[in-house]
Amino acid sequence: MKRSALSLHATRLAVLALAIGPLAGCESLNDWFASDRVNYKDTPSAPPLAVPQDLSAAPGGQKYVAPPPSLALGGAPKGTVTSAGNTTLGTPTAQDPLGMHVERDGDRRWLVVDGRTPDDVWPILQTFWQDNGFTLTTDSAGTGIMVTDWAENRANIPDDWFRRTIGKVIDFAYSSGTRDRFRTLVTRGPEGQTDISITHSAMEEVLTGQDKASSKWVERPRDPALEALFLAKLMQKFGLTDPQSKQLLTDARASSDAAMIDHTAGGVTLDLPESFDRAWLRVGLALDRTNFTVDNRDREKGIYYVRYADSMQELKGDGLLGRLFYNPKTAAKNQGPEFMVAVRSKSDSQTQVAVVDQNGQIDTSSDAQRIVTALHAQLN
Repeated sequence: MKRSALSLHATRLAVLALAIGPLAGCESLNDWFASDRVNYKDTPSAPPLAVPQDLSAAPGGQKYVAPPPSLALGGAPKGTVTSAGNTTLGTPTAQDPLGMHVERDGDRRWLVVDGRTPDDVWPILQTFWQDNGFTLTTDSAGTGIMVTDWAENRANIPDDWFRRTIGKVIDFAYSSGTRDRFRTLVTRGPEGQTDISITHSAMEEVLTGQDKASSKWVERPRDPALEALFLAKLMQKFGLTDPQSKQLLTDARASSDAAMIDHTAGGVTLDLPESFDRAWLRVGLALDRTNFTVDNRDREKGIYYVRYADSMQELKGDGLLGRLFYNPKTAAKNQGPEFMVAVRSKSDSQTQVAVVDQNGQIDTSSDAQRIVTALHAQLN
């Protein structure tokens, strides 16, 4: 499909910028956390955020019943005044004087809010993403899964002389050539806290053909720095200051135990040397960073329901033409099969992870083995 010369001009500049490579080094990452680097559609600029030096999924029972209408209409839970003088959503403790902390597993980070349930934080999360210029395509308090639409970061569009002049009149012709989406997983922790993770997915439009008159969308790697930025912004939404959110990211607590592959159970499985509660959270995070999407999850049964994520098909529904011609029912029929990833407690300090069939037996298919292999890579 041919595009206008202005759109191609902007896209070429975006591709040139992306060709420099992924963000690396403290200076580049601090640039990313500047106030003018995040602007999804018509969103106002975010406050300046710093970045740590090292930066380069829920049951369907009563625990996850959607919050009552009064809560979403202004009856949000009251915050607690900390010793530092600010009012935060979390409940301060001796270990967490700000009422929350950040944990990490490699470059994956998640926020732990003390003394709050998923019901407490859900309406605040809804407002958070809306305030940042997103609409929600998945808003399931029953499963603890929240997914934004594909959105363009307008701050990525080069601010050249042409855009500052002609572009003021026809700014719609400009495109950064990228789209971002964020998935939030909200999980009840074992000690009454709530774990919140944010995962970034990205697509990039690249020019094709000898005359560069057409284009196609391809996947880009997730950006840990962008995930950390929104995690910091979320902490500020919960009542922390910019320096406090920076410090919690810097002081993220390590929570990593190696996963071991086991071939003795009649198929390929993983053993995690940790309790079910911790393993459940880590497996959800790992699945969220593979090419598989968590459609549903049942913590009581220890099952994640996943399918292969075709970002290209999902992006076809983005934009005016996509909404006119994209048929979600047809797209659903074209999706791959659903798999069940079981997280099973073997003891108080040992958990098994396996892909199982409808009868709960270990799936020995090649697809199941690929899922286990992908999980093993993410968990180590």
